[in-house]
Amino acid sequence: MSAIQGQRKLAAILAADVVGYSRLMATDESGTHARLKLVLAEVFRPVVKRNAGRIFKMMGDGALVEFASANEAVKCAVELQDLLDQGQQQSSPGEEIRMRIGISLGDVIVEGADLFGNGVNVAARMESLAEPGSICISGNLQEHLTSSDTFELIDLGPCQVKNIPQPVQVFEVSRKKNAAETSVKTPSFVQDIRFCETPDGVQIAYATIGEGPPVVSVSNWLTHLELDFQIPMRRELVRLLSTDNQIIRYDARGSGLSDRDIKDFSLDASVMDLTSVIDALGLQEVSLVGQSQGAAVAAAFAARNPDRVKKLVLCGGYARGRRMRGSKGQIAESDAFITMIKEGWGKELDAYVRMFGAFFMPDANAEQLSGFTNLQRRATPPENAASIQLAIDSIDISEELANVKAQTLVFHVREDARAPFEEGRRMAAAIPNARFVPLEGRNHVMLSSDPALQRFLSEVSKFLKD
Repeated sequence: MSAIQGQRKLAAILAADVVGYSRLMATDESGTHARLKLVLAEVFRPVVKRNAGRIFKMMGDGALVEFASANEAVKCAVELQDLLDQGQQQSSPGEEIRMRIGISLGDVIVEGADLFGNGVNVAARMESLAEPGSICISGNLQEHLTSSDTFELIDLGPCQVKNIPQPVQVFEVSRKKNAAETSVKTPSFVQDIRFCETPDGVQIAYATIGEGPPVVSVSNWLTHLELDFQIPMRRELVRLLSTDNQIIRYDARGSGLSDRDIKDFSLDASVMDLTSVIDALGLQEVSLVGQSQGAAVAAAFAARNPDRVKKLVLCGGYARGRRMRGSKGQIAESDAFITMIKEGWGKELDAYVRMFGAFFMPDANAEQLSGFTNLQRRATPPENAASIQLAIDSIDISEELANVKAQTLVFHVREDARAPFEEGRRMAAAIPNARFVPLEGRNHVMLSSDPALQRFLSEVSKFLKD
């Protein structure tokens, strides 16, 4: 891989970073240093060498590696994460060395043993988008990969990343487990997108994935059928449930692939959207999963159609929107949030991105916040977003909850700043025989690294199978 000083060349660049390195060092500096040194010596360096890579920069808690082959770069990343997973099983909780890995193919400049340029920058951005223990790659690298028995790719769509002018197509590398180790089926995420029309003439886009009993994921704050898998919580729920169910997702009026020139965003209109999708598929009975304000839509449908809902899952929901909770402070918060949407929706301001995204994911890093915010901008224009938020904040189905007859499971994160825990508790208490599961954490939109997400997924899977 030698090159002349100052020469440009095309290379696959792998960027790796230790998850939570500062926290680990603050807790046990000498122990963390020793464990990382051992991982680098016995895992990282040998795997890189085995896959014909060259480490050209070490950064204390991370490294940059050059490859001449896109396939070797991804093969190396998959092998690294598999070995680190095995190491986690032998480590005490809180002591595991985990990594995020990003890979890009791009033009680089040779400066001695070091490399610079766009290829290096994009790889670093892919790494920051990756969840702990996972791998993200750029679209141009994906184009050079051959099929593999050890991994498959999940298209996360285009993502706007820091200091890169144009959106970058991002793929997650999903590692395949050995068939002898697991019998879990891996969904293809190939979705069949169709359209139906509501009684008031709105075209609603909906998609189906998998086969089995129908489970409808009720549309909530700004979905987009083609981009939703960028959000780990939505992606992992579909990945889990579509192995044994037909998962039905849709974009509510005004967002995603559905009609956007809309005036009526009321709760009744939202229930109409859900009803139209279920009717278009000819389904008499379904299970519903509602998150955030989608929980109110799901619960309202279940209360108004008790014979059509088998099971009901609600997470991060509320029966009363901010403007209906009897507090001047809540109304002021609603007004402020709507103003922020109107004024900052289309502006590329770091402060706006951090503030807006932090309402939903206070523990997310800068790239995750940016990706989440940009996805929402693509899902709907600012005038729709403001109208949708006003409608959400005006929801009140308190009197309808007693009419829900379906088996119901309610989740809520204890320190959720977007939807107060007390509202989730009240919702569960008002639904006859509902089971309430408090989750530890503070992210309204849970991240892959949240222990709460794993419990949520496990409980939902078991509940829908019983």
